[in-house]
Amino acid sequence: MQTIRLAYPLTKQFIEQNSRPQVLAIGQFDGLHLGHASVIQSAVRLASEIGLPASVMTFHPHPKEVMKKGDYDGYLTPPGEKERILREMGVEYVYIVEFDDAFSQVSPKDFVTGILVPLQVHTAVAGFDFHYGYRGEGNVDMLRELSGNALDVHTVPPFLIDGEKVSSSEIRKALQEGQIEQANRWFGRSYSLRGTVMHGEKRGRQLGFPTANLKLSEHYVVPASGVYAVRATHGQDSYGGVMNVGVKPTFHEDGKVFWLEAHLFDFSGDLYDQVLSVELVSYIRPERKFNSLDELIAQIGHDADTAKQLLSVLP
Repeated sequence: MQTIRLAYPLTKQFIEQNSRPQVLAIGQFDGLHLGHASVIQSAVRLASEIGLPASVMTFHPHPKEVMKKGDYDGYLTPPGEKERILREMGVEYVYIVEFDDAFSQVSPKDFVTGILVPLQVHTAVAGFDFHYGYRGEGNVDMLRELSGNALDVHTVPPFLIDGEKVSSSEIRKALQEGQIEQANRWFGRSYSLRGTVMHGEKRGRQLGFPTANLKLSEHYVVPASGVYAVRATHGQDSYGGVMNVGVKPTFHEDGKVFWLEAHLFDFSGDLYDQVLSVELVSYIRPERKFNSLDELIAQIGHDADTAKQLLSVLP
């Protein structure tokens, strides 16, 4: 798979190097949840039937981040993770459009005639609710018209689970309410956080449960405070574990510093400055303050046993 970074307006050289008949799935695709996957899989399937490469166009940074909208709370799937998943889905080209203040002013017509048509997009595939251009004034129905009928357009209906539309906004809400199992069901996989292991307060080792203190590599959506059963990946190795997300109220009264600390089962060694990817599998309990270290140690042991039991029934 080839990743191509795109800035508007397109240069002649860029068009010459990247223009090709193709089937293009278009969307923000933050999360790459089952609803997004249905759009991309439709593009891959159509591309195979037509005999053209399957491409995806997405936007970075997130438009809400650029426009400073108050409800923006981070990424569900940062670009690197998004590219890995798209590669596994059989996508051949990924266009990452630079979204900035200037691009936010591009009209729906200029988006189509200035980007999609020059790239020789044969078929555009998008979700039923896809909007583009200045103030999101463009919709899927306008794609063919704005292109002068140069584009075929395929609209993908909403993806439903138990009659409810799978959406990024609902996944964000579920994560922030500690409903990790529901979020994972809509994702079609476990929600993952990636970062570098940093030096912390080293209290976990003193308590008998050494932890990896994770500094996130991207502006992720941070899930609700609490304790989670997790699976962590370091290089080619994978470990079950238990992770606390929160402010550690037993040790900190002010609650100003937010921590993500994972205790990995059956691991010994030094992870400092190493990259760790942590999948949140199940929510165990809310974070709370303990009256003594003995009470805390007993609870951590219980949490670890619960996590092991939850992880043991997974495929």
